[in-house]
Amino acid sequence: MSLAHYVTLGHSGLRVSPFCLGTMTFGKEWGAWGSEPAEATRILDRYIERGGNFIDTANGYTKGHSEAIIGEHLAHDRKKRDRVVLATKFVTNLYLGDPNGGGASRKAIVAQCEESLRRLRTDYIDLYWMHAWDKTTPIEETMGGLDTLVEQGKVRYLGFSDTPAWKVAQAQTMASLRAWSPLVALQIEYSLLQRTVEGELVPMAQELGLGITPWGPLRGGALSGKYKRADKGKHEAARGARVTSYLDDRTYDLLDVLEGIAQTHGTTVPRVALAWVQGRPGVTSTIIGARTIEQLDDNIGALDVKLAHAEVEALDKATTPSLPFPVDMLTMVPSFAFGGTTVNGQASKAWPQAPQSDAERF
Repeated sequence: MSLAHYVTLGHSGLRVSPFCLGTMTFGKEWGAWGSEPAEATRILDRYIERGGNFIDTANGYTKGHSEAIIGEHLAHDRKKRDRVVLATKFVTNLYLGDPNGGGASRKAIVAQCEESLRRLRTDYIDLYWMHAWDKTTPIEETMGGLDTLVEQGKVRYLGFSDTPAWKVAQAQTMASLRAWSPLVALQIEYSLLQRTVEGELVPMAQELGLGITPWGPLRGGALSGKYKRADKGKHEAARGARVTSYLDDRTYDLLDVLEGIAQTHGTTVPRVALAWVQGRPGVTSTIIGARTIEQLDDNIGALDVKLAHAEVEALDKATTPSLPFPVDMLTMVPSFAFGGTTVNGQASKAWPQAPQSDAERF
């Protein structure tokens, strides 16, 4: 598979690459793990040269510099700009002291969109994400404001990121009832170390037609393969506790499994971890970040990794999450609802508390 093997995003006709280029590392305003503008543009070009067309940024990334780097580079080639699917986000406040400088109110959304268009040096955004739920704003105001931007031609498609499943469902239902532009995608953290999204968010997205675009598939580098059990307690990571807090025995056990699978395939640990995420039900395009071209090329190589069923099972077993109620309760439904039959390929055992004969039935 390659970046040019495009897939449609959720219940839409928008065609995107199976790996999306995340650009949170474009610019060094947030620290040493960022890329200088020159290197960032080389990464952009390499991604596009290899067939990639899906670029993800946000108004708040590196204080707005990420958007500016992308805009400066793409503005010189209108054909290149029109070829890519350019996604950015709103909610982050870049104006301290101004309560309306961020968030998801109509005023804030319109202002943030105009600012992003200016930095990106374009007249439209292909996919506009709400970066995270702003609970101070009624969801009907947010969805109405976004629909207006679509009607004005400033935005093509809509998505939500980092928002509870019930709130996403409310927004999508409201959009359907009011004939507003629907959500087509959901951006969530999803990795072998973060699987709790499988409780509510993933099945919700599948039910409501939202293409899932996971972020953090390597958990900030914890699954990069560079952290070894022998050095436990001595690691320093550029992203601090976000990475080091996960470097425990459970993660090292997982890394052992990943290393074994990587050796079998003649590949690398991060490629195996990425292949697992991209193969999850409901996932459309996984967001990969890169500080250097070498990291980008290594990550793209995950598209060539085809995990065997037994390998997926081993990774699932090593990372089985504890999911919230009623997920565990619902696993019992086939036993007391199917009557010992097979439904949609799922076999069931007869519920022992049910009548076992006509004579027992009242």
